[in-house]
Amino acid sequence: VQLQASGGGSVQAGGSLRLSCRSSRVGLRINSMGWYRQAPGRQREHVATYILGGNQLYAGSVKDRFTISRDSAENTVNLQMNSLKPEDTAVYYCRAQMGEVVYWGQGTQVTVSS
Repeated sequence: VQLQASGGGSVQAGGSLRLSCRSSRVGLRINSMGWYRQAPGRQREHVATYILGGNQLYAGSVKDRFTISRDSAENTVNLQMNSLKPEDTAVYYCRAQMGEVVYWGQGTQVTVSS
């Protein structure tokens, strides 16, 4: 299973970006799909997760600014990021869990300038 992430880029503070992550294999039972991020010199941290059944989890730092959604037919999750702040700057990684197995996609850079 491969996860293809897209949508990173550079934006000024207050702007918006949309990330997408697509699984290479449609139809598999995915327990959850979501996003983590890692800023230089910091540990990778959870951003948002879409859980099978419709529940969504958000880190406190992004709640009310980011929205995660899923297109189950395409095995794709999208992360709409609004009101971006310089501290959102990081490499964003897509993550999917199928049973006990966790898959990671390649990172996509998000840079927010003040």
